[in-house]
Amino acid sequence: MWNNPRLLNAVAGFLTALSLVALCSAALVTLARTALFPLREVVVRGALAQTSRADVEAAMQSRVTGNFFAADLGAIREALEALPWVRRVEVRRGWPDRIDVTIQEHVAFAHWGESALVNADGERFPATIEAPLPRFSGPDGTEREVTRRYREFSRLVAPLGARVERVTLTSRRAWQLRLSTGLAIELGRDQGAETPESRLGRFVAAYPATLGRLARAHENVDLRYPNGFALRVPEFRG
Repeated sequence: MWNNPRLLNAVAGFLTALSLVALCSAALVTLARTALFPLREVVVRGALAQTSRADVEAAMQSRVTGNFFAADLGAIREALEALPWVRRVEVRRGWPDRIDVTIQEHVAFAHWGESALVNADGERFPATIEAPLPRFSGPDGTEREVTRRYREFSRLVAPLGARVERVTLTSRRAWQLRLSTGLAIELGRDQGAETPESRLGRFVAAYPATLGRLARAHENVDLRYPNGFALRVPEFRG
C-alpha cells in the first residue's frame, strides 16, 4: 500500500474530503446554536381575503424559532398550508434577520358537499362560505372531473338562458344536474360515444320545439333514453 502512490493519493483525498465535511457540519451546528444572527422580522406577502393576520400569526407562533440559520422553513410552510383557505406558501430567508412568507389563497369556485369548497382547478379544501356558488358533489377524488364537466354542461345549457346550479356525480358514476330554472336533469353515465354531454346537447336542441312550447311548469327530465326523454311535471306527482 505504502508503495502505491495512486492509492495513497486516493486515501489522502478521501480523508481531506471527510475533514471538510466534518468542518462544515461543525460550522453549521455552531451557526444554528449561536446567539448571533437573531430573527427580527417576518414579512408576510399576498392578498389575504379569507385568512386573517391573526390566523397567520397563530400558525407561525411556535414555528418561528432559533436564529436566521436555524429557523425551520419547512415547518413554517406546513403550518400555514394547514390553514383552510391557504393554497400554497413560499418561505425564504431574507438576509440578515428576516423571513419572507408569500401566501396564495384559494379562490372559491363552487361548494363541495356540505362542508368544503373547490377552486377553479377542482382542488378541494375544507372551508365554507356564504356565497351563491354552484354546488358540486361526488365520490372522493372526482373533484377535478366534476369541475371540468360543470364547465361543459354550463356551455351546453347556455342557449336555454339557464345556469347550472348543482352537479351531482353519484356512486354509480351517473350525472345529475339542477338548473337555475328549477329543472332537474338526469343525464346518466358515460357509455362509449353516448356521453352525458351528447344527451344534454340533443335535449337543448330539441327544447324550443318541445318543452319550450309548454305553458305548464316542468321540474324533472330524464335523458337516459336512447330515442327521447321522459318528463315529470308537478301535476303528475305520485
